[in-house]
Amino acid sequence: MTSVTGRTGAPGQVKEVTSLANPVIKTIRSLARKKHRDEAGVFVAEGLKLIVEARDLGWTIETLVIAKSAVGSPLIDSSAAQTVAAGGLVLQVSGKVLEAISRRDNPQNAIAVIRQKHTALSSVTAQPTDLWIALDRVRDPGNLGTIIRTADATGARGLILVGECTDPFAIETVRATMGSVFAVPVVKTTTEAFLAWRKGWPGQVVGTHLEGSVDYRTVDYANGPVLLLMGNEQQGLSDALAAACTTLARIPQAGRADSLNLAVAAGVMMFEARRHALTIGDA
Repeated sequence: MTSVTGRTGAPGQVKEVTSLANPVIKTIRSLARKKHRDEAGVFVAEGLKLIVEARDLGWTIETLVIAKSAVGSPLIDSSAAQTVAAGGLVLQVSGKVLEAISRRDNPQNAIAVIRQKHTALSSVTAQPTDLWIALDRVRDPGNLGTIIRTADATGARGLILVGECTDPFAIETVRATMGSVFAVPVVKTTTEAFLAWRKGWPGQVVGTHLEGSVDYRTVDYANGPVLLLMGNEQQGLSDALAAACTTLARIPQAGRADSLNLAVAAGVMMFEARRHALTIGDA
């Protein structure tokens, strides 16, 4: 695979690219596939807001792709200069190339290739007021991105992805996080490793379940730390993970729907778990 980085330990480069056949552009477009993201250890983020947040939070920008029409904008130019100074590659491209990379009409003026970061399960520790969220086989990138964004909003410490989950670095997921992917640690692990690690968890494990016997509003979340465990969109929690919970909670519903969207349910649970820690000003 062609490298998408200009990093050589020296200042980076600025190049103008007009062709979709350019090897670097082809490589960036290939990052739409998880296989290629994993091989290269990078992912794509769109929009200057996300790119600035990534840089400010210490993520490595390997390549910055900017619209030629946006050159001259102070924020675009300063981002390009910082990328070059850090040893990255800056590509000035046409709108056609940006559309091809983002696979969207009217793409953002800036797209970045960013080095992935991974958090090890063994590094997860818990203070008494901490909240972590574990997701069992979440499959929808929009759901995952929204949950990461909500976890950021509630001050949760991070997410643990259990089993075969959608990729947190998929472009759809990154879009849905609105930048929170750079602020919230994400752990990926197997069910077996999670269950072994869970034995050492010092607080509650609250799972949502259609057969849960406890109203989610009556759980004593102050008896922390709290680990919220949410199940797969179609199948809910596996039996093994449900058995690992200290409490199986339910969210009462008044209408004909028998369940909530996973991201909505996770948001309800997170804000309830954190409501004693959040003030109106924080929220």
